[in-house]
Amino acid sequence: PARYFDTKTTEPISFFLSGLEELLAWQPNSNDEFNVSAVPLAKRQPPLHSRRPRTLVCHDMRGGYLEDRFIQGSATRNPYVFYHWRYIDIFVYFSHHTVTIPPVVWTNAAHRNGVPVLGTFITEWTDGEKLCEAFLAGGEEAYGAVAEQLARIAQHYCFDGWLVNIENTLSAAAVGNLPLFLRDLTAWVHNAVPGGLVIWYDSVLKDGTLRWQNELNDENRIFFDACDGLFTNYNWKEEQLERTHLLAGPRKNDVYVGVDVFARGDVIGGGFDTDKSLRLIRQYGLSTAIFAPGWVYEHLGKENFLQNENRFWGSLAEFLPTHSICTLPLTTSFSLGMGTSTFLDGKDEESGPWYDLSAQDIQPLYPELQGRLSTSCCLQDAWCGGSSLQLQGTIPPGEERVAVRLFSLQIPAPPKLFLTLLYKLEGPQPNDFTVALEVTTWDSGTCLEGNPTSLPEPNGRYHPQFLPVPPPGLAKLLAACHRGSHGWTSRCYELELQDCSLRDLSVIVSRQQPSMEETSFTCLLGEVRVLDMASMAASPPQLHSVMASQLWWQ
Repeated sequence: PARYFDTKTTEPISFFLSGLEELLAWQPNSNDEFNVSAVPLAKRQPPLHSRRPRTLVCHDMRGGYLEDRFIQGSATRNPYVFYHWRYIDIFVYFSHHTVTIPPVVWTNAAHRNGVPVLGTFITEWTDGEKLCEAFLAGGEEAYGAVAEQLARIAQHYCFDGWLVNIENTLSAAAVGNLPLFLRDLTAWVHNAVPGGLVIWYDSVLKDGTLRWQNELNDENRIFFDACDGLFTNYNWKEEQLERTHLLAGPRKNDVYVGVDVFARGDVIGGGFDTDKSLRLIRQYGLSTAIFAPGWVYEHLGKENFLQNENRFWGSLAEFLPTHSICTLPLTTSFSLGMGTSTFLDGKDEESGPWYDLSAQDIQPLYPELQGRLSTSCCLQDAWCGGSSLQLQGTIPPGEERVAVRLFSLQIPAPPKLFLTLLYKLEGPQPNDFTVALEVTTWDSGTCLEGNPTSLPEPNGRYHPQFLPVPPPGLAKLLAACHRGSHGWTSRCYELELQDCSLRDLSVIVSRQQPSMEETSFTCLLGEVRVLDMASMAASPPQLHSVMASQLWWQ
């Protein structure tokens, strides 16, 4: 069927639903199994409902369902990717179809990095008025059926909820039932999806008029009270932030102040001045919704996209509270889910562009120190997948080393850890440097919940012990430890800890010899793994009853 498979190639594709009839007629069927996310939402700290301002990203690009609709990837050159997951809390996939089901590749990538994904339910123009009249003015049975269907769709495809955007005027009967519909939908979603969310877009008022408020006020508060949050329109001024902060009270983190990166209309910031908007929003303790950050790709072009993307998110970093990983094992090759080649064990196995966000790895922090250090993605060389992580920087005169923080962690330390690192030093004198891992810890008595914006300094700093040969039980799994090929160096370490929690994982680049001169370095990271010895010793579950269907020989 054309909805589920590309008519040209027969490949499975992601899809949307148009109109009320398609929504109400939707049923799971065997053709749509490709669209079910296979990656559970990873745990992270602090959890979504902790008391600090959040960051929502709303992805809206040229109508949606572009190359990202190909569930098994495509040979796309210079595609759009998002990878600053450590800095955001919620990802919304937006389009102007009535029911936007997020393409499963986005859900897989976001979930692997601990970020929930929302689809969009939108009505607009005169068709929207008719649609709303049909299900909202129709009474409890009609709007209840829509709420239940939307929750079933999120549950079936394993994404996390909905942005609701009613951009048309409503009759008195329809607007009277709208808060009841939102309450119904929110209850259904919470029940069907663990941690599920429903967020309302600032559009219609309590009297049914379509008039964007750019704030939370008495005209739209009834809808905010009926769901998990409000996403405001973009044309706000500072006094509106102040009023919103006062009216929201203890729920101020549930107001996502809209920032249009394209800076359309009378807005503060946008583009590379988006930090101006965020500075104000955060002064009032409010969350933010960054709309269409694909501006970097669409406006500045595909060619230098990765550099521009790092510059854009780097300019916002001081206003984006980051997130910690809280489960082991942690293993990543830093792949973005795209490439100009496919690498395996450091070898370029297949040249040619590819794009598959489901293959994106766990992404690190991307630290930048002005003039001292930059962290970026390198497509020209990788250990596995399509890219490696490139660290470029300088060691100042008289200093011995630079520490690059890759991940913040909040994990009770197991008694014994194994760590592996694959790296490649580039530049004129690679032998002038050594590369190693560093782990910092807290006492286990340190309370990790509460207000995670003011975490204490680490009180333990460890350099794991280098193992020339991996222990026999792990030799097969850690084969990389004693094979460095194609210029890659492989290192294996162990670390024994007690009564503490892991806090940071960093890479340390050190000089071999002390020097009073500034020294520049370039280092590619191909893979990092942090493994709990106890769980590695357990044998993996066996696979049974594998079946293949719908085969197409080429």
